[in-house]
Formats: sequence, C-alpha cells, structure tokens
Amino acid sequence: MFAIIGIVIVFGSIIGGYLFEEGNLHVLFQPAEFIIIGGAALGSLVLICPPKLLIKVLKSIPMILKGNSFTKESYLSLLSLLYEIFSKIKKEGLLAIEKDIEAPDKSPIFKRYPDILKNHHAISFLCDNLRVFVIGVKPMDMEEMMEIEMEAHHQESHLPPAVITKVADSLPGFGIVAAVLGVVITMGKMSEPPEVIGHSIAAALVGTFLGILLCYGLFGPIGNNLEHRAREESKYLEAIKVAILSFAKDLPPQMAVEAARKVLFSDTKPSFKELEDRIRKKKG
Repeated sequence: MFAIIGIVIVFGSIIGGYLFEEGNLHVLFQPAEFIIIGGAALGSLVLICPPKLLIKVLKSIPMILKGNSFTKESYLSLLSLLYEIFSKIKKEGLLAIEKDIEAPDKSPIFKRYPDILKNHHAISFLCDNLRVFVIGVKPMDMEEMMEIEMEAHHQESHLPPAVITKVADSLPGFGIVAAVLGVVITMGKMSEPPEVIGHSIAAALVGTFLGILLCYGLFGPIGNNLEHRAREESKYLEAIKVAILSFAKDLPPQMAVEAARKVLFSDTKPSFKELEDRIRKKKG
C-alpha cells in the first residue's frame, strides 16, 4: 500500500508541477522514447540474469505492493510457536516432535499458525534445524551449520534487488541514448519550420527525462524496497536460530524465546510483557 502511495506522490508531484507551469502533456507522450528506453532496459535485464534468476526478479517486483509481513504480531506468533515446540520437547522428549517437523502442514501445533506456514523459507529453516537438533548434533556444530545456511539465504535473497538496482542505474544512460537518437533525427529536419524542429528537440529531451525519472523515481526505490524486505527476512531467520540454539543449550522454553526476542529490531520487537502475556495464554 505504501509503495503505491509513494509512486503516486512521485509521478503526481512531477506531472502536477509540469502542468502548473502550463506544460503540454501531449509532448511527454513519446512512444518511440518508451520503446528505446524500456526495450534497452529489458534487454539488459535478460542479458544480466540467467533464466532462473530472471524469473525470481520478475516474481519479486509485485512483492512491493504487499504490506509488511514482518510485524510485531508476526514475531509474537513466531515466538509463541517456538515456545509450544520447546515445551512439547521438554514434556515429552525430542522424538515427540518428529511428526510435527516432518509434515508441518499436518501438525496440530503448526496449524495454529497459518501465516507462518505460508512462509516456506522460514518453515524449511525451522524444521530442518529442529531435525538436526533431534538427531543429537552439538549446539556449537548446529550454530555453524545454521550460519552457513543463513549466509546462503542472505546472498540468494539479495540477488533480485541487486539486479533491479543495476538496471535502474542504466536507465539514465539509455535516456541519453534516446535523446541522442532524437537529436540525430532533428538534424535531418533542419530544413523544416521552427515549430517542427522545436517539437523534435522536445521529443528528444523527453528521453533524458524518462531515463532519470524511471531510475530515481521508480526502479531505484523498488530495488531498495526489496533489499529492505530481504534484511527483514534474514532477521526473522536469525530469531529462529537464536531460539533453537538457546534451547539446545538447556535454557527453559520461555528463556529461549526471550533470547530470540532480544535480537529483533526495535520497531517490530514485542515487549517483555507482551511476550509473557502471550505465553501465559498458551500455558492456560
């Protein structure tokens, strides 16, 4: 929602200011400039990306239209889920959660948290590392394995925003290419009346305008938005890692999830009391 508001503000303020100075919108509509800049940008995207990465990039762009999925409530749900799992292990033993982690979509515990089940990366990370815990791997070795997995996920999740940012950086250059081509066309019209030459020069300058606008007003912010989302997802996985390692080091379930709470960013971190109240409800 905020992404749409941002796009509206950017384009609305620019077009509004242009109209305020009695600019002609018809002059800005130059299909040839859109074809040159858009086609060149798309071609460079295809050239940069292997097919699998290209698919990830195209799938990631619509994500900016979705709201923030990593909120205080989502972290409370995650910490509650971890508390339930750890409590079950404490009461019934490690083998009691085997069925839960083998088929989380069928687990009574996981079914109480449908939003978490939708996060396939988090579920995979949680269940895989609980399996490692169940088979008896030492906490020190577990931590190293989890760090390796998180680093791999971090690198993978940052590829789409990095690609989009590189394409955004190329847009002003493509705008200049479109403008130069427009000037070349204008030079062939020097025998035409001044109004024809003026329109042709204006059309050429639209190319530079579009390249800069699309870079700094649209695709650059999209890349930064996706990079921010990737950092939030890494923090989500870090909370899971800290909770599992803390419990593996013999901390009680409530203290293990409290340790995970402490690694969260301040704007999404539940307070100690909020987490305690949620855990009391689970106990009840």
